[in-house]
Amino acid sequence: MSGAGGRARTSLAVRVTLLVIAVAVLVAAVAAVAGVLLVRRSLLDISSEALSDRANLVQAQITADPARADAVLAATATALGGQDTRVVLIAADGTLSGASPVAVRAAQQAGATGAVAGRSVSGRATTGGELQLVEARSTGAGGFALVTPADVAAETRRTVEGRLIWSAVAGLLAAVLIGLLIARVVSAPLRRTADLARDMGHGARDVRVPVAGPREVADVSIAVNELADALQHSESRQRDFLASVSHELRTPLAGISGQAQALADGLVAPAEQAEVGRSIGAEAARMNRLVGDLLDLARLGADQFTLDVQPVDLTALLTEMARVWRPRCEAAGIPLIVEVPSHPVPARTDPRRLRQVLDGLAENALRQLAPGQVLVLSLVAGPGAATLAVRDGGPGLTAEDYPVAFVPGELHRRYRGRRPTGAGLGLALAHGLLQRLGATITAGPAPEGGVAMTIGLPTGTMGT
Repeated sequence: MSGAGGRARTSLAVRVTLLVIAVAVLVAAVAAVAGVLLVRRSLLDISSEALSDRANLVQAQITADPARADAVLAATATALGGQDTRVVLIAADGTLSGASPVAVRAAQQAGATGAVAGRSVSGRATTGGELQLVEARSTGAGGFALVTPADVAAETRRTVEGRLIWSAVAGLLAAVLIGLLIARVVSAPLRRTADLARDMGHGARDVRVPVAGPREVADVSIAVNELADALQHSESRQRDFLASVSHELRTPLAGISGQAQALADGLVAPAEQAEVGRSIGAEAARMNRLVGDLLDLARLGADQFTLDVQPVDLTALLTEMARVWRPRCEAAGIPLIVEVPSHPVPARTDPRRLRQVLDGLAENALRQLAPGQVLVLSLVAGPGAATLAVRDGGPGLTAEDYPVAFVPGELHRRYRGRRPTGAGLGLALAHGLLQRLGATITAGPAPEGGVAMTIGLPTGTMGT
């Protein structure tokens, strides 16, 4: 399996195995080195103690019978010579002599002459590249030193070190097997999750990952399942949304097509042709608005979507909107209430886009209102911000509707067939446009009994 750029990636099982092996090698190496050092130190201490005991024994024999000192030392040299231990004689004036020059030099370096003063000397010296152990004792008339190589137990040391190395190798092999087992246990649920994720990538939406294994692996499974749920829900909403848009497009198309065909076939009386033309124009305008909303929604997420931000008097903007909307409201029997300050409310925004949002909100509200139910346009200026609202006295929404009011097509899906609805694009487009303008929009109940769409717009300088 390869990643971006064709770079080969190792599997988790391989990585876990290599990690366990690396840790095992490190532990085995540290244990082996520590074991070898401990064995050598222990053997060295044992050899030193053994040599010290022999020196004390010889000293005791000489102390018991000083006249036989020379004979005891000669017998000691003969007895210990086969064990690679040499005897060095120390004269009363500190002169050292012996059959082995190496032993004499080692005794000299270890300070064996101190035995003449009556004290015991235990020391070590390196001569000829080899460490020597030295034990010197007093004889009353002088002294002697026993000198032996520190590696006198070399065979025992090699045996113990060999066993340590084999133990480390055995531990390493066991670590490899354990690493493979751990890797298999850890990676199996992840591989299963990856396979199911690929299935979801190929369109399967009814698959879910079993939540099992360690907590981290279970968290991955839960996250993938939540993603699958979100995808399923999102695609279901998209299908409903596209179905509603298709329906909204087919309805005016059917009207335009039917009336155009009637005109072409001469079935429309001359006196009615103007009315038919106006009807076709209205249906075409409806389609144009719908297509425009779709294009605006698509462009909102694009980098090339631009805004024409400029100084705007919000009081004048809302007053002009009310002038346009008053005849429509009067024709429908809807009282229009306009609440604006008596002074200008300056802001920096895109007036065309802001008016597009306000007109869309008013259109949505008017569609729901029965004669006599009010439509309110209001503007309240506050410190650093202005609040614009489109409120109505219509049937309103439920508490569950407000959180999803700006989801494309959601309110259309909920109220299709029960209320007059559009394609469900207007509120989603308003939300997106206001976000790009640095403003906010919220939905809530209105004092008039219907819905209040409230826009918060900064009145200070804002960027594009």
